[in-house]
Amino acid sequence: MAVTASKDYPAAGVQTWNPERYARWAGFVPEFGVAVLGLLAPRAGEKILDLGCGDGSLTERIIDSGASVVGVDASAEQVAAAKGRGVDARVVEGQSLDFRQEFDAVFSNAALHWMRPPDRVAAGVWRALKPGGRFVGELGGKGNIETITGALTEGLERRGIDAAALTPWYFPGVEEFTALLQGAGFRVPKMELFPRPTHIPGGIEDWLWTFCEGFLMAVPDGGRRAFIAELEDALAPELADGRGRWSVDYVRLRFHAVRD
Repeated sequence: MAVTASKDYPAAGVQTWNPERYARWAGFVPEFGVAVLGLLAPRAGEKILDLGCGDGSLTERIIDSGASVVGVDASAEQVAAAKGRGVDARVVEGQSLDFRQEFDAVFSNAALHWMRPPDRVAAGVWRALKPGGRFVGELGGKGNIETITGALTEGLERRGIDAAALTPWYFPGVEEFTALLQGAGFRVPKMELFPRPTHIPGGIEDWLWTFCEGFLMAVPDGGRRAFIAELEDALAPELADGRGRWSVDYVRLRFHAVRD
């Protein structure tokens, strides 16, 4: 069943995170994050910060390594879900980290591209790490969901709505993100950008409501159904196969940085 608009959805430009909706339509996100955990290689006795922990499903796997883990997320709803798993989770925005040399590592999966300005995030992570600590993560990179953002922009502009003003993301390339981390004081031994087209559960409407809520809510309620149908028609030739299965044109940026 597709997610439908209701009074529970926020104003234009606001993205909310419903744990049940996220688990249903975006369960593939933490599953892909397992590969990033391999790069983190958590060890028993370490203290690790999970930045953008969401509902804590990946955080649990770090805890299973024997590490002590603190999870932070800007969504109170996701933090509540993580606490329900037994995670030490706290409502903290990535741009407002207030830790001082507390962690052996900071981990982040599919969350950093929601945190702007990114230089404040990088500075906060650097402060949070002990000397020699590592910052390991994956985020959306240059070219991420380009087909979808193009269709959203065109559809909104036809309605006189400025899509750029609603855009919540930061999708850097290798050089840009390397320079940002180095500017914060990190050494960057590993950084790679790669495409990862991903089959999604449900249809593209479910994905749009999960990740692009603020764009959809910018369209008045009376015209929203037509807007979504227009998006489906525009995206189907690129993102749907002959059997009606949808994929998303993800591009990911994976990195390992060190505070020397």
